[in-house]
Amino acid sequence: MRILGITIPENKRLEIALTAIYGVGRARALKVLNEVGVDGGLKSKDLSVDQENAIRKLVESFKIEGDLKREVAGNVKRLKDIKAYRGLRHARHLPARGQRTKTNSRTVRGNVRKTMGSGKRKEEKK
Repeated sequence: MRILGITIPENKRLEIALTAIYGVGRARALKVLNEVGVDGGLKSKDLSVDQENAIRKLVESFKIEGDLKREVAGNVKRLKDIKAYRGLRHARHLPARGQRTKTNSRTVRGNVRKTMGSGKRKEEKK
């Protein structure tokens, strides 16, 4: 089953398989399945053509994939352009929602600390 060029995994339950689409999480997947009247425990390979088309039609009515990514990127760009605090945090690749940065988000900041070994270098084999 394909929706907007995204292949839905065949061997996963539908409620999980639909989350392969950007913009569809567990809650939205369950909502779609309830509206169509399909059991979430079914696999996508077991669906009838009518059920498949109903799910496809409902999912495509949402803003997903490219449109959603474009909107999110536009929102971040707007914040950067107006020089908002959140925009500056995005530009510097730092947490934008008030999280601490002393101990967390090290990898994002480039401050990767690797645990130290014994301190002795391994001898090269000759």
